[in-house]
Amino acid sequence: MKNRNKISIIALFVLLLFVQTGCQDMFEPAIENHKDKNDLYNMPAWATGLLGHAYISNPLGSWSFNDVATDDAVSNNPNNAYRQMATGSWRANNNPMDRWQYLRASWQYLNQFINIADEVKWAEDPLVASMFKDRMKGDAFGMRALYMYHLLLNHAGWAEDGQLLGIPILTEPEDLNSEFNLPRNTFQECIDRLNADVDSALMLLPEDYGAIDDDNLVPAKYRAKGVSAGQYTRVFGDNAKNRMSARIAKAVRAQAALLAASPAYSSGSGVTWEEAANRMAVVLNGLGSNPVGQLDQDGNKWYANSAAIQNLPAGVNPKEMLWRGNKENNLTLERDNYPPTLYGSGRVNPTQNLVDAFPMANGLPITDPNSGYDPNNPYANRDSRLALYILYNGSKAGPQSTVITTAADGGDNNALNRTETSTRTGYYMKKLLNQQVNANPSSETTAYHYKPFIRYTEIFLGYAEAANEAWGPNGTGPNGYSAYDVIKAIRKRAGIGVNTTDTYLESVKSDKEKMRELIHNERRIELCFEGFRFWDLRRWKKNITEPAKGMSISNEEYNILPQVENRAYQDYMYYGPIPYGEVVKFSNLLQNEGW
Repeated sequence: MKNRNKISIIALFVLLLFVQTGCQDMFEPAIENHKDKNDLYNMPAWATGLLGHAYISNPLGSWSFNDVATDDAVSNNPNNAYRQMATGSWRANNNPMDRWQYLRASWQYLNQFINIADEVKWAEDPLVASMFKDRMKGDAFGMRALYMYHLLLNHAGWAEDGQLLGIPILTEPEDLNSEFNLPRNTFQECIDRLNADVDSALMLLPEDYGAIDDDNLVPAKYRAKGVSAGQYTRVFGDNAKNRMSARIAKAVRAQAALLAASPAYSSGSGVTWEEAANRMAVVLNGLGSNPVGQLDQDGNKWYANSAAIQNLPAGVNPKEMLWRGNKENNLTLERDNYPPTLYGSGRVNPTQNLVDAFPMANGLPITDPNSGYDPNNPYANRDSRLALYILYNGSKAGPQSTVITTAADGGDNNALNRTETSTRTGYYMKKLLNQQVNANPSSETTAYHYKPFIRYTEIFLGYAEAANEAWGPNGTGPNGYSAYDVIKAIRKRAGIGVNTTDTYLESVKSDKEKMRELIHNERRIELCFEGFRFWDLRRWKKNITEPAKGMSISNEEYNILPQVENRAYQDYMYYGPIPYGEVVKFSNLLQNEGW
């Protein structure tokens, strides 16, 4: 065995020597194809590739379903990283929420791009070249702000020295001679950097992209230079839709302000609820003079119509969407989450906790003695969103409207804990899935989907939350609409208070604390399975150890399962860790307390 290893080492040495000498010429094309900074000035396509990394790394680009690490859902996959995290395996060196390496590496590409953008020859036409420079730099500043928000979301926290820290702020590209052992900047400094990047993006980007055919529609700053409609369209036309825009950058700033004003961060952020509300209002006011009246009445089922999604022109957003991903024709979500008899794996199982959060159709919580809730018929007369988002015992699903029986004594594999792909809670996720999809491998049919990046419903709910904290349920600040107005519109869209008064809303409209709980609950319902609950519980400093509950039905009797899955979080886990390997390498990098 020793001789064999010795022969292998000698062979490897000879091979390396051969590569370094006789085969050097074979590698010359690779050396020639390496582009340095000076090469990029005359190659805009290569320079744009640096910016392209920002979109490849977009943290909003894919579903995470981290809801299964909260009280809203569990996974039936024992290897699910979020399930393992929630039940005790979350460590600084085992962190499914880690964005540190990935986003900071892509941040480096953005810094490189911003550093060279002014010198790149974007086009032969000097006016077009100047506009391309503006657009590309604005795009990079906006994406850097987005990265900052998500890095703070995942890694900001209170260090052992008592400071609320964010990330090390870098605005220049690094090289081999850079100082890498940098301390983390404060959370407030990171928010200031994010706001500065948004300000830079707003100076350079249009509110929205789109072709124009009238020179008078060219923005004044370009019209003064003699830019024509055709020149403007070449740069800011339809081909740029769904790239970072001024509207999107404003929304990112509003999201960051809401995070910073929340209880977990407010004492170290310098951001008030009033500021967060006004940041949200800036985004909503772009909808028109009466933003609340512009709430999309189909916005809570934006995913359901495959034909409508298919017919969306490239880059065009429906009314509910502020920013979205590209449409795709597939059945991935359905195959992962349909019940077993519909040829799915039933991966995301909503909890009884979440089901109980849905009020009755009359708007009253199920705990209210006047609500009409019947524990022996628990799904009757409930808020319409329950049937829209969750499959419960007796629901219909799939292209044939198949009855789904989740009862423990049910006769097929949809039953509670029947197989490895069966529900663990008595419920299956319905939201996000197109019910016309046939996942049967022998006769499958697909549907069109897209991933929402930012929905207007999220912004409305963010405004309601911040406005209630800043001015109370009926206060409007400078914006002309209140938390009450927003929540009334959202609940009315769900059918609550359409034909009668929304009794519960009216009963809390003069009580900030009760309105706060209602807003939190509406956010939980409207944004379920979209990756918000994990972060919301933490920024609110609410209970993160509530056990995930389920429902067992046998002989038509309903029995709540109090502990389908326990949550093993510790108090310090309101904030995520800095990766262990980074803290070990860099002595100036302080870890968040507890990790």
